[in-house]
Amino acid sequence: MLPVISHLGRTEYQPVWQSMQQFTRQRSADTCDEFWVTEHHPVYTQGLNGRSEHLLATGDIPVIQVDRGGQVTYHAPGQLVIYFLVDLNRLGKGVRAFVTDIEQSIIDLLADYDIESAARADAPGVYIGAAKIAALGLRIRKGYSYHGLSLNLDMDLTPFSDINPCGFAGMPVTRLSDHVGQFDRRAITRQLCANLMENFAYEQ
Repeated sequence: MLPVISHLGRTEYQPVWQSMQQFTRQRSADTCDEFWVTEHHPVYTQGLNGRSEHLLATGDIPVIQVDRGGQVTYHAPGQLVIYFLVDLNRLGKGVRAFVTDIEQSIIDLLADYDIESAARADAPGVYIGAAKIAALGLRIRKGYSYHGLSLNLDMDLTPFSDINPCGFAGMPVTRLSDHVGQFDRRAITRQLCANLMENFAYEQ
C-alpha cells in the first residue's frame, strides 16, 4: 500500500511536530503510512543529542528542543521538508537501511539535474562536495518513524552561519539554486516522493 502524501503548505514547526507525535502514538499495524510535505517559518531545531555550544548567535529566530536524533539545524521558507510517518516493521527496514534509502532518493533526484552528490558515513545527509544540501533527523518509536528530511532549494542560507550545522563547526551549506538556473518546486517534490516510495520498496 502506497503512503498518503499530505501537502501542508507553509507551517509553524511546533504544531506539526506535535501532530507527528500524536499520529505515531495513535497508529496501529493497519494504519496507512503518510508523507507530510511542508516548509517551515524560520526556526532552529535542536535534536536529542544537541549541545548548546553549537548555537552560536541565533538572534530572534526561535530554538526548539525536539525529540529527533542529531544536533541543530535550520528550517525556513525555500526549504523542502518531508516527514516520514512510516511503519518500518511492515516495510522490513532497519534504521540504517531506512536512512540510506532517504539519502539515495535525494542523490537520485540531484542526479536528474546533473548534480553529483554523496552521503557521508560520519554525518547523515547529502553533500555536494563538502557542502551540505540535505539534512536528516528521525525518531523511531516502536518501529514507527517520524521526523524526516530537509532539502535546501532556494532559501536564505545566512542563518546557518549562526550555528554549527548538525554539530560540525564551519560546515558549508548549499542549496539547489546555487547549482541550477531554474527549477519547478512542485516537480521536485513529486520526483523526490516517487524516489522515496521506490527506494522504500512500497508495493503498488
